[in-house]
Amino acid sequence: MDPASRLKLADDFIRRFGAALRGAQLYAPSHPLVQRAFDGLNESLDHLLDDQPTIAVGLIGNEVIVGDLPMPRAVAETLGEMVRRLKALGIERIAFERGVTPEELHTLALTIAHPERRPGHAAAGVEPSDPLAVLNGLPHIRVGRILTEETGVQSAADVATIRRLYSDATNVAGAVWESAKTEGTPDPTAARALVDGLAQAVSANRTALIALTALKNYDNYTFTHMVNVSILTMSQARALGIDGAQLRELGLAALMHDIGKVRTPTDILNKPEKLDDAEFAIMRMHVVDGAEILRRTPEMPTIAPVIAFEHHLRLDGTGYPYGVQRLSLNLGTMLCSIADVYDAMRSQRAYQQAFPSERILAVMNRNDGQQFDQHLVRRFTQLLGIYPPGNLVRLDDGAVAVVTAVHAPDPFKPRVKIIRAPSGDAIETPYEVNLWEARDDTQGPRSVTTPLDPAEYGIDPLNLL
Repeated sequence: MDPASRLKLADDFIRRFGAALRGAQLYAPSHPLVQRAFDGLNESLDHLLDDQPTIAVGLIGNEVIVGDLPMPRAVAETLGEMVRRLKALGIERIAFERGVTPEELHTLALTIAHPERRPGHAAAGVEPSDPLAVLNGLPHIRVGRILTEETGVQSAADVATIRRLYSDATNVAGAVWESAKTEGTPDPTAARALVDGLAQAVSANRTALIALTALKNYDNYTFTHMVNVSILTMSQARALGIDGAQLRELGLAALMHDIGKVRTPTDILNKPEKLDDAEFAIMRMHVVDGAEILRRTPEMPTIAPVIAFEHHLRLDGTGYPYGVQRLSLNLGTMLCSIADVYDAMRSQRAYQQAFPSERILAVMNRNDGQQFDQHLVRRFTQLLGIYPPGNLVRLDDGAVAVVTAVHAPDPFKPRVKIIRAPSGDAIETPYEVNLWEARDDTQGPRSVTTPLDPAEYGIDPLNLL
């Protein structure tokens, strides 16, 4: 299904959902207007689930997202009461699975409309005062919060496995790139296999995989960048509750976001100095070339050429291709753009110094936040932290530590494993400290002062996670 048709179906569904909820609030369940609203909602949802096994409605700030499509602001504003009621119940995400029944939709809408009541067909034994228990008893509907953090690394074996996975992924990315360069289209089978492995790792051990994206082989920038953008895009999507086939499609599209550069002359692509205006005009063509390549690549998800074309567009109308206007950008495009800019800016290249996360995120917030969606940038900050897992850092007491976990409420205050004392001596048994728990009168470190280069210390931070 093309993006325009998907947006139309999503728009119809979310409007009918709002209408059904308003009807449930105002009239008795047996009222003809309520029944008509539910019939329309059920029909609309069936159409959405025709070509996908599940569809999720997510709330990010004041935005409403259906699947990977942000709804136009005018639509979202008409759903203010629905959004308020969902947030009051602690619900940020509703996932509908194929097979959902009209009775389940009735229970969902009536419970949201009147959480103090118990719908007549709710599960036996569930108290009227427990609306979430009612909703969690529905077999084809899942409700919950959008995730912002996950547990970290479980064992050294996990890290070793993911390290091999990452190394294999960059090799396969190179092969996919060469296939696109020599044959005109990338190898979709190899690309899908690569993304399937990364998607499983993102779901199982996101912390270690994100840490690996910071440890680059800069001689292989093109291929590591492909893999890193895919990982960072899927990590954001997974934290928003996107999973399964939809997660893998986003990962594949993000992997291919720069594939149009196979048509960019090598002397421009690899130029060590900054490009002049004429060269940059040629470089900008990679978004058009990429979309064209992916449109004729078999088995490529429909979102892939969209992201390839849009990933340099910005919400305020800047970016390129020049002259292209969008009322809103696809959610996948926005996630990929954030990952792309972040990974490019933190990369040490011949013509560019690497920037620390704090400065990168400040760039994403520039122009009063008009270039990037600030709800997504905030969640990205919560996901990676100002000092991402695997970073080697100096603490305010002079100790050296490895960041092991992000604290979403305060990205400046991660959990760290201290490996060197303030004196510079190695600590025989490294120990962890939650910096977010430190107080002014706490003995020992209270904050991070600066990131460090692990190569200068002969340290592999991944071995210390």
